[in-house]
Amino acid sequence: MQRLLAEPATAPKLNAEDAGTVMRFLTAYLAVTGRQVLLTGTARMRQRPIGVLVDALRELGARIDYTEQEGYPPLQLQGWVPELNEQEPAELSVRGDISSQYISALMMVGPQLPGGLRLRLTGKIGSRPYIRMTQSLMQHFGGQCRDLGEVIEVRPQAYHAADYTIESDWSAASYWYAMVALAPAGSTITLPGLRQHSWQGDQAIVRIMAQLGVATEFSEQGVTLTQVPVGSGVELDFTDCPDLAQTVAVVAAALGVPLVLTGLESLRIKETDRIAALQTELAKFGGALVDEGAGRFRVPVAAFQVAGQTVETYHDHRMAMAFAPLAVRGPLTVLAPTVVRKSYPQFWKELRKAGFEITEQA
Repeated sequence: MQRLLAEPATAPKLNAEDAGTVMRFLTAYLAVTGRQVLLTGTARMRQRPIGVLVDALRELGARIDYTEQEGYPPLQLQGWVPELNEQEPAELSVRGDISSQYISALMMVGPQLPGGLRLRLTGKIGSRPYIRMTQSLMQHFGGQCRDLGEVIEVRPQAYHAADYTIESDWSAASYWYAMVALAPAGSTITLPGLRQHSWQGDQAIVRIMAQLGVATEFSEQGVTLTQVPVGSGVELDFTDCPDLAQTVAVVAAALGVPLVLTGLESLRIKETDRIAALQTELAKFGGALVDEGAGRFRVPVAAFQVAGQTVETYHDHRMAMAFAPLAVRGPLTVLAPTVVRKSYPQFWKELRKAGFEITEQA
C-alpha cells in the first residue's frame, strides 16, 4: 500500500500483488480521485471477486472497466463523472455478508462525495468489528461517520492530519497464542503493544483461546499469555473474525479438543480456498475438518501426530503461520515460507528469537 500510494499520479499501472485489502481500498481511492490507471494483481488476485465494489462505485460515478474476466481484476479506471445532487448524500445498498473491506472502502471515500454517502447494508452483516474500526479511525482523522446499524451515514468532510499510535496486530498475536497452547505445561510469553480496549475483531482470540488452554493478562505494556487447562469441547462463530479460523482449527485438532465452527462463508474466496486447504493439510497429521452442511464444520478428536510432514501454503500467509506452531510438537516443513511477508514479514525471525530451530531449504 505504501509503495503504490507513493507512485506518481501519471503511473499507467499499479500492481497490488496478492493483497486483497490493498486492491479493494485502492479501487475506491483511485476511483474518487479520478485516476486513469490499470490496477492489477497476482494470478490469484485475478480470481478474487470485486464486482460488488465496482458496481457500487459505478453507481456513484466511477468509470471502471474489466480488462479480463467480468467481475474480477484487473481493473481499468477511467476517471470519475459524478452525477450527484450536491446537497444530498449518495444512496447505496450493498449486502452486509460480503467482505467488510468493500464496506470500509466505500465508507472511507464517502467524505469525498459532494453530499456524502448513505450506505444501507442488507441481509446478515458480518465482520462488524471491522466496520466499527473503520468508523473510529475516520472520526479520529476528522471524518463524520455514524453507524446506525443497517445504515451508515458519512458526511462530506475533509480529513485532517492527527497523531495516532498504531496498535500491535491481534491477528499476528493469534499464532503466539497457538504456540502457548501447544507448548509444554506452564509455558508463558509476553506480547507488547496489544490493547485491552481494541477495535480489532481478532481480539476475539482472547476469548477463544481461554477455552483452548491460554489465559490472557493485560498490562500497560501489552499481554502475558499463560497455559491453563483446556476445555472439553467448543463451538465458535467466526463471522466477525474469519482470519482466526485456520489457527484455531489447527490448535483444536492438535490438542484433541472437539470443535464446531460456523461463520466461515468468506474463507473460500480468500488467498486460497481456506476450507479446502485446511482439510487437505490437517489430514496429513491425522486431523480433519468435516463439512456438516448448513455452514457448520467440525474438527473431530483424532490421532493427531507431528512427525516431519510437509505443509503446502497455497500462496496464503495464514496457512503458513497457522501450521508453524505445530513445530513445538515435532518437526515439520513449511513450503513457500516467504508468503508471510504479506502480513508478518518478521515471523520466521521472531520464531528464531523464541528458540525455534529453522532451516531454509534450497
